[in-house]
Amino acid sequence: TPASVCDRDAGHSFGLVRGGQPAAVVVEAGADPALQHLGRSLAGDLQRVAGRPAALLDGVAQAPRELVLVAQLGRSPLLAALAQAGKLQTADLAGQWEAFRQVVVEQPFPGVARALVIAGSDRRGAVFGGYDLSARIGVSPWHWWADVPVARRADVFITPGARRDQPGVKYRGIFINDEAPALSTWAEKKFGGANSKMYAHVFELLLRLKGNYLWPAMWPPRAFNADDPKNMVLADEMGIVMGSSHHEPMS
Repeated sequence: TPASVCDRDAGHSFGLVRGGQPAAVVVEAGADPALQHLGRSLAGDLQRVAGRPAALLDGVAQAPRELVLVAQLGRSPLLAALAQAGKLQTADLAGQWEAFRQVVVEQPFPGVARALVIAGSDRRGAVFGGYDLSARIGVSPWHWWADVPVARRADVFITPGARRDQPGVKYRGIFINDEAPALSTWAEKKFGGANSKMYAHVFELLLRLKGNYLWPAMWPPRAFNADDPKNMVLADEMGIVMGSSHHEPMS
C-alpha cells in the first residue's frame, strides 16, 4: 500500500510533524556529501512546515522516538541492519538508476518507535526520495526561486506502507540561456557573480525537480570551471552531472 501524507493519525502512522514538532532527520556520518546536503535541506523544509527547527542527526543513538532516515544502499550500516532484520526490502533497488523507496518501519532501532526510511539505490536516488517527501508536504521546488509560500501545518502524518519511484529518462536537466544581462546582472548583485554561491541554489532546484544535468553559463567571467573552480567541486558534491557550454552539443 503506497504511503500517503495526511493530517490525521490513522493508527501506526508516522508523525512527520506531530503537534507542531517535526521529526528528526538522520543522515549517517559516513554518507555521501550529496546526502549531507539533502539532510540540511530536508531539516529546513520540516522547519518551514512546522515552524520549529528539526534536529539533524548523524546516527540513531540519541534519536527521538520518530525519525526520518535518508540513506544510500550499499553505503549505510543502518539500512543493512534493517534489511538483515527483515524490516526493509532492498532487492528491487539494487543496481537501479536513481530509484528510491519511502517506507514506514515499526520499531526499527532500539528506543525508536517508528521511522520513515528513505532508501536510495544510489546517492541521487536517496536525494530524490528526500526532496519527493518535501514536495508532498507542501514545500515547492520553487520556494526559493519564485518565493512560493509554504503553508504551516501542526500535524503531518505518513500512513503505513511503502512508496517506490525512479525516473524513466536517464539524464534530465536544463541549460542556462540568456545568461547576460538577465542572469548576470542579478547574480552579480546577489552573489558577486555566477559563482558557487549562486549555483548552490541552481543545483538544489534541479534536484528538487528530480533533474540531474546542467549545461552552464559560458561567457567570461561566467565560465563554469575556470572562473570559479568551486563550481565543479560543488556540482560533484551535490550529484549534478555537468555538460559543456550549451550551444555546442545542443545546436
